[in-house]
Amino acid sequence: MSMKTYRIRRPKVVVMGGGTGLPVILKSLRNQGVDITAVVTVADDGGSSGQLRDSVTSVTPPGDLRNVLVALSDMPKLYSDIFQYRFNKEDKFLANHALGNLIIAGMSEMRGSTYEAIQLLSKMMHVKGNIYPSSDEPLILQADFKDGTSVRGESKIALDRKTIDHVSVKNQANDGMPKAAKKVVSSILEADMIVLGPGSLFTSILPNLMISEIGEAMLQTKAETVYICNIMTQKGETERFTDADHVRVLHEHLGQAFIDTVLVNTEKVPDGYMNFEVYDEYLLQVQHDFKGLRSLGCRVVSTDFLKLRDGGVFHDGDKVAEELLRIVYEAKN
Repeated sequence: MSMKTYRIRRPKVVVMGGGTGLPVILKSLRNQGVDITAVVTVADDGGSSGQLRDSVTSVTPPGDLRNVLVALSDMPKLYSDIFQYRFNKEDKFLANHALGNLIIAGMSEMRGSTYEAIQLLSKMMHVKGNIYPSSDEPLILQADFKDGTSVRGESKIALDRKTIDHVSVKNQANDGMPKAAKKVVSSILEADMIVLGPGSLFTSILPNLMISEIGEAMLQTKAETVYICNIMTQKGETERFTDADHVRVLHEHLGQAFIDTVLVNTEKVPDGYMNFEVYDEYLLQVQHDFKGLRSLGCRVVSTDFLKLRDGGVFHDGDKVAEELLRIVYEAKN
């Protein structure tokens, strides 16, 4: 009688967002035996990314994509340091540009597609997993405020510190409705788990979900959907928000409840620790409303996810990855 061999399929995990929080989680998940797909925001109009999208026609902003490539890459540190190198502000023409941003912009123009450029770079950089821009076109983010006014451009949304009612995205080139990049929707529908965040609610997470095909896929998927709640509130975005307020906004934007589990940090940031000159967008710690979260239909996982580094407040990627693995294996069994 022949012995049967059973192969356990690696869980498919889609991590969606942008900003500095996404690479932290991806780096910790990279070596954990999961099949990772990163879906990355392309609505950034600030800094080097913003200048490049204005200078190089139809190139999606590369900054978040650059950081995700490095987070999932097996390149030696020297190579990733070269890719991450940022020119001095005295360099006039190249001032403050990250070398990797220029490479992504050049390859996007060469291939006629940011999506194709990122697939090629993923091979060159020995990336573990898949990286997809949420759209192959640069998008412009619009915020409509509670007072009836609105503003366009991710970098402008927080400036007047008004209360945001909702956000939406349009194609930068023609103001048309954005389409999801190739394979993004199928990744969401085939996933075992989808992780949103950590990252700015209105400017890193929602710009992905406001692409209608992605929003619809999020409502259709059978995947366990996990939201990693931010540790700090943000100026002009989530002032005075509780963790339940974050989830409420996500549900309102998609018109129905879709978050299954919320990861919440319960560890207190030490008084006087934060360097608010460097991290000037942050305000206070997000307040807890566990009853509110449960009334929104969420399971709550609350523990110490805090990592203090360089005067800033971050999620401990390894602790988060450990919790995510526990959830995904539970969901699969």
